[in-house]
Amino acid sequence: MTTPQQPPFPPHDPRRGAGTGHGDGRESGPASPGAHGTGAGGHGHAHAHSHGPAAPVSRHLRKVIAAVLIPFAAAVLVGLAVLWPGGAPPHERTGVGFDRQTQQGTVTKVVELSCQSVNASGVPPTGDTSTAEGSSAVQQANGECKRATIRVDSGKDKGRTFDEIVQPDQSRQLHEGQKVVVAYEPSAPEDLQYSVTDINRRVPMALLAGIFALAVVVVGRLRGLMALISLAVSFLLLNFFILPAILQGSNPLLVAVIGSSAIMLIALYLCHGLSARTSVAVLGTLISLVLIGVLGSLFIGWAALTGNTDDNTGLIHGLYPTIDMSGLLLAGVIIGSLGVLDDVTVTQTSAVWELHEANPTLGRRGLYRAGIRIGRDHIASVVNTLVLAYAGAALPLLLLFSIAQSGVGTVANSELVAEEIVRTLVGSIGLVASVPVTTALAALVVSADRPADRPAAQTTGAAPARGGRGRRRKR
Repeated sequence: MTTPQQPPFPPHDPRRGAGTGHGDGRESGPASPGAHGTGAGGHGHAHAHSHGPAAPVSRHLRKVIAAVLIPFAAAVLVGLAVLWPGGAPPHERTGVGFDRQTQQGTVTKVVELSCQSVNASGVPPTGDTSTAEGSSAVQQANGECKRATIRVDSGKDKGRTFDEIVQPDQSRQLHEGQKVVVAYEPSAPEDLQYSVTDINRRVPMALLAGIFALAVVVVGRLRGLMALISLAVSFLLLNFFILPAILQGSNPLLVAVIGSSAIMLIALYLCHGLSARTSVAVLGTLISLVLIGVLGSLFIGWAALTGNTDDNTGLIHGLYPTIDMSGLLLAGVIIGSLGVLDDVTVTQTSAVWELHEANPTLGRRGLYRAGIRIGRDHIASVVNTLVLAYAGAALPLLLLFSIAQSGVGTVANSELVAEEIVRTLVGSIGLVASVPVTTALAALVVSADRPADRPAAQTTGAAPARGGRGRRRKR
């Protein structure tokens, strides 16, 4: 003799009828008419609340979401096809910065010698070490220098060697067996054609990337693997679409919007699955990106930021004068904000979905209030993270202004710092706005779901009371 199974919710409900199989078209909670399938016309088994990562929504809502996102995705595909560059335009090498020929090399021998015997400058030191020039002159006169012999390991001159003098005050010191990057200037005299320009860091960087990928896959499993694939796709779009299209003269803002939208669609759906929950996160991210674009365009123009503030941007402008540098700055703001926005919108959408799964009686207002409480904590941490990330990247610049003993107003007014301030604040405003926007969208979608539109196998209900043979079904 078996003991009758008790339903997980109080059975008393004056609205329940014996022959009712579905509710009134709304998810009204555990006591709703559609919560049990034990009536005369009901099924032989019932269905409990899903505890999976994303319960399906009704057909009606899927149609509404598709009506918004399918035209958007189609527009992104059309934009990719129209603006696809087919490669970066060629140009004559300037030999400046990254725009020069480089080869791989190895330090084969390092010999110490007196700096006086190798320094070309015959100016004696003054003894004044209070300035950078005076300190360097004293070290070069009295210190020990190094003569490094470097072997070229690639290119047409493979096997050729050359010498380079390393001063004692240089930040980059060479040692025997070290792998280096050498610059090649064919127009220079033969003994000056090669020079060490950097250290070869490929091995440690590749090892670090491997450790990162392993950690992501071990902890995230399949979801982590999908995240790595989406990361690779993002880099491909950046290198083969966004950068070449800007170099070919396309509007940087338009390219950034289309490229960011493509990255957003691929990354979110690949990592989180093709579901209504992911679609709501996509919509929240899209609305926030539009806000960032509008604010960025307004304040970059109002603050008269040119985007041409250092040697690298000056070189780009010199090689490709048709590029809109302020538009390039705005494009950077949009692309830089995308990664953090994805995190916030996905988290908020998941929070609302899980709140609904835990308590289906919550309406849209209750879901929004509960979700926004979670969002406030998220805002506090993420905005602080964003500001500190920009401050950390600009730390050498901030040190220079601190040494100069300039006032805060003077520092903030300089274009170099004003760019970072505008970039940080515009991105942070979009980040803050994404929380209520995404939470409201998620609450609206999940509370407007209509179980009457779903197939019988997808209606939400409690465990059956007949014979205790019902089983929870994962969705």
